[in-house]
Amino acid sequence: MALHVPKAPGFAQMMKDGARHFSGLEEAVYRNINACKEFAQSVRTAYGPNGMNKMIINHIEKQFVTSDAATIMRELDVEHPAAKLMIIASQMQDAEVGDGTAFVIILAGALLECAEELLRLGVTPGEVAEGYEKALDKCLEILPSLVVMEIKNFRSADEVVQGIRTSIQSKQYGHEDFLAKLVAEACVSILPEQTTFNVDNIRVCKILGSGLFKSEVIQGMVFKREVEGDITSVKNAKVALYGCAVDIMQTETKGTVLIKTADELMNFSRGEENLLELQIKAIADTGAKVIVAGAKFGDMALHFVNKYGMMAVRLNSKFDLRRLSKTVSGTVLPKLTPPTSEELGYCDSVLLEERGDTPLVVFRMEGKDSRISTIVVRGATDNYMDDIERAIDDGVNTFKSISRDGKFVPGAGATEIELARQLSAYADTLPGLEQYAVRKFGTALEYFPKVLSDNSGQKSTPVLAKLLEAHKNGLKTAGVDIESEKSVCDAVEKNILDLYLCKYWGLKYAVSAAATILRVDQIIMAKRAGGPKARPPAGSDDES
Repeated sequence: MALHVPKAPGFAQMMKDGARHFSGLEEAVYRNINACKEFAQSVRTAYGPNGMNKMIINHIEKQFVTSDAATIMRELDVEHPAAKLMIIASQMQDAEVGDGTAFVIILAGALLECAEELLRLGVTPGEVAEGYEKALDKCLEILPSLVVMEIKNFRSADEVVQGIRTSIQSKQYGHEDFLAKLVAEACVSILPEQTTFNVDNIRVCKILGSGLFKSEVIQGMVFKREVEGDITSVKNAKVALYGCAVDIMQTETKGTVLIKTADELMNFSRGEENLLELQIKAIADTGAKVIVAGAKFGDMALHFVNKYGMMAVRLNSKFDLRRLSKTVSGTVLPKLTPPTSEELGYCDSVLLEERGDTPLVVFRMEGKDSRISTIVVRGATDNYMDDIERAIDDGVNTFKSISRDGKFVPGAGATEIELARQLSAYADTLPGLEQYAVRKFGTALEYFPKVLSDNSGQKSTPVLAKLLEAHKNGLKTAGVDIESEKSVCDAVEKNILDLYLCKYWGLKYAVSAAATILRVDQIIMAKRAGGPKARPPAGSDDES
């Protein structure tokens, strides 16, 4: 007879076997803080212009080499629930501003690290979280007074370059001037008169070979492919766009045709040919010089397309087709019918070009009516060009933010130090236990100049002391100088500026993530759902 063993009382009794449960400061809060600290530590070394790159191999074995925090988090499948909260906050920052993801992670990690010291001294997590929220309100109150520059005219490329240079510099140190010019030219050239700027209208096309400085901006769209027919260049082209294949139409029903003589067979296939020729001729008669299809061109159809002197381009992606229709202002037709004059798109020139040994079909729009521009990036390896693309993406997002609010605060850690200095003065005026949390908030902000100097190979403690002294003497724009031995510079003079919006939202999201994590005092994990185990990859016995 089997003995009945009673379950342990408490939570374990209620849950299914295999459930895990942690509670209290020791088990839940410290455990969460440690996980977040570890994660923030790995992002910290990638912060700033001299940040180190991480090599990440994701779940489908794709390799990334980058210092971009957003990519690191997106490709790492982080399981820990508390670290996930930090990642969600950082993704919100990415969606809101498009830059400053590392800022959120590092600040949230630093806040939790500072909170740990207070918790060990006996302050309750609730009081720490409240103190942090008070400090945040004070920071957002101080922040507008630190604005040093505002871009009023975001249609002026020179002003825009000044604004987006810093966000590109943090990813591609040394190439920021060249890349900022490219991004500014691409963004300003497609700015619509009234509507808001759409990030998706700046495309990046990466072509192996040559060097970064051979990159250029092309008004219109560029596709890495060959043309289908014989004609390789058309000027002032009307463009017909189809979502279907350009081929003999398949009949709806399965019909059986009984053919008795050779003549009947000849006439049958000739009838199909004539039908197809009439369709292609009808398209040519509308004035279309380019046919773009989202599926294949049949051999017979291609013969007639060449006969009527049209250019044939095939695009494999329906997204590309949609973007092209926007570029040329045409309509994508679902079946092979001749387009009306409203449905035809127009493009100044469509031609086959070659860069390196890569064939490109370029839809070029001269003049001001271009809605989409493409930055053609050149480089030696795919990983390098991917990283350039991420820097460009940050620049484009910064431009979008400038078009909403062009205010800038000093970069290079100057804003953080000034906030920390004013917070410590504010903490002295608070009566309760929150003052300790407010002071720790200031300490957490001091992590940024520390990280910048550490990553640049300078000793962070003396640098921090010099910065605090400069700010005490009223130099609000003093930041970390990563280039010289002086270690302190005027951020505005050096043109190192951060978006006001980036700091504003970054502070908000980091504090809300940290406060949420601090207020968790129990972790209950249900047993994982069963199901067959994934088969291990072949040939990995020796590794285990």
